[in-house]
Amino acid sequence: MTTLNHSDAAERFAALPRLLRSEAGPVFAEPWQAQTFALAVSLSEQGHFTWKEWAAALAEEIKAAEPDDGSRYYHHWLAALERLVTEKGLYDSASLAARKEAWAEAYRHTPHGKPVELGAADHNHH
Repeated sequence: MTTLNHSDAAERFAALPRLLRSEAGPVFAEPWQAQTFALAVSLSEQGHFTWKEWAAALAEEIKAAEPDDGSRYYHHWLAALERLVTEKGLYDSASLAARKEAWAEAYRHTPHGKPVELGAADHNHH
């Protein structure tokens, strides 16, 4: 498990539904979850959306999804982040889809146990 500390964590985390946390901060099962979390915090701090907007978007994603045991929490987090990024014009949906496919392709061509890097698929074809 990984934890992430943040200065005004208590106020921010209180607004988030179902956030898994310990006394040290939020808890993540996978590194990508921590990265997705940090990206949402960073974009909010840069003024691209308010934390209240973020919490509302996340709550909408969770409400619209099929009920689950909480294991898909960060999938909802990612979906909310993608929606806000597109709505705010930070990235258009076509570019976002192309980027996701590039990562999926890199993942498919990365040997098990190795870090996935964007462009790894290209290197394997040379």
